[in-house]
Amino acid sequence: MADGSTLPARPLLVIEPRRGWVSFDLAALWSHRELLFFLTSRDLKVRYKQTALGAAWAILQPVLPMIIFSLFFGRFARIPSDGIPYPLFAFAGLLPWTYVANAIGNSATSVVGNASLVTKVYFPRLIIPASAVLAALVDFGVACAALAVLLIWYQTPVTGGFLIIPVLAVVMTILALGIGTLCAAVTVRYRDVRHALPVLIQFWMFATPIVFPASLVPEQWRWALALNPLTGIIENFRAALFGRPFAWPALAASGTMACALLVIGVYTFRQLERSFADTI
Repeated sequence: MADGSTLPARPLLVIEPRRGWVSFDLAALWSHRELLFFLTSRDLKVRYKQTALGAAWAILQPVLPMIIFSLFFGRFARIPSDGIPYPLFAFAGLLPWTYVANAIGNSATSVVGNASLVTKVYFPRLIIPASAVLAALVDFGVACAALAVLLIWYQTPVTGGFLIIPVLAVVMTILALGIGTLCAAVTVRYRDVRHALPVLIQFWMFATPIVFPASLVPEQWRWALALNPLTGIIENFRAALFGRPFAWPALAASGTMACALLVIGVYTFRQLERSFADTI
């Protein structure tokens, strides 16, 4: 065993937090991309390990609420659906909503759940919530299989509007990453956030045009609905699927809010991550 006298007088490498404004540090994230893919794969494996249905749960999460909403809101309450079969209308809203809600919920507890990794190994901590968002995106892709079945069942024609869906997926991912990183950073310091977040997400769902069309909201209150970044995403997601006119101003508003939330989330995360190892 080497004694202390063989150690260098000064450390060879010093890792210090940056001062002032902190950037995304894309170079560091890219150099650790293999870790990002590993954590994403691990999240997916742990989520469906020893489950009877496996990845089918990614499909059931939006399908089961669709059945309930179709029964109570579509058949009993007779809520209009802009001429679209209500099950298809509800599922088109639930699919992007489920992705964003799951991505935010999983990201919020991701850093706390990886406490042993955070306190022992240095790497860009932003990779942890990003892997949770990426894992939820995989679930979104799997759930799209159920959407394809519904489109075929209701004989919905394929239009050029389908080409905008990847753009909407990018906006959804930016939104989920922004809110997810913000919640992940705050949860490390205030653990009660993970208890309050499911309630807030549930409230957010009913403030989003999922079970009802945006046209049902009175004109004088449309501005309040437009403040919800998911409104423009879901309305344009339906427009892409059903050949309706796109609401470009609503999509621009959603994209702007998503990018702003991403900047706020990453900035807050990078500021608070300096004390993660001590707080967690």
